[in-house]
Order: sequence, then structure tokens, then C-alpha cells
Amino acid sequence: MYAVIATGGKQYRVEQGDIVTIERLSGELGDSVNFDQVLALGEGEGLKLGAPTVAGAAVSGKIVGQGRTRKMIIFKFRRRKNYKRKNGHRQYFTRVRIEGITG
Repeated sequence: MYAVIATGGKQYRVEQGDIVTIERLSGELGDSVNFDQVLALGEGEGLKLGAPTVAGAAVSGKIVGQGRTRKMIIFKFRRRKNYKRKNGHRQYFTRVRIEGITG
């Protein structure tokens, strides 16, 4: 069984046992999280779509990691104008193990 969930402005297709890297969630290692914005549920050939979410469906998971991605360099440059700007950014993320899908 798989589900399509929405979190952090993005959509993810998850199955039980998957480890998913998503936008940062508050919580400590080992805390449980519930995703109630389930957009679709599927099992084999069958598919249940929500409008916009599937009623009564939920996905539960456990936080297995918190961290930051590698540094992304943002470099702005205008030729012949003596304009150069260099900036770096590291995005926070949370790793979640999917424990169960109900619906």
C-alpha cells in the first residue's frame, strides 16, 4: 500500500518502511509524527483519490534524523558594472521513517 502526502509545500509518494527526507519539522529523534494531508491512497491496481484529501486517511512516522543539506552557493554578477555578491545557504531537513498507513 502506498500514499501520496503533502508536507512542507511538496508532495511525496511513500510506502511503509520508507525513509523520506522532508522540510524541517519540529521534534526530537524518536518522536512520532502524523501526516493527515493524504492526497491519494493506492494498493495494487486500485487508487483512491481525495478531493482534495482522502477522508479518514493518515500516515504515521517516526523522526530518525535532523540536519542540514550541503552548502549551496548563490553568486550574483553583472558584467562591467563592478557588481558581485556571494552568499551561501544550507537548508534544514528532517528524515522520517514511515511506520504505518491507514485509510
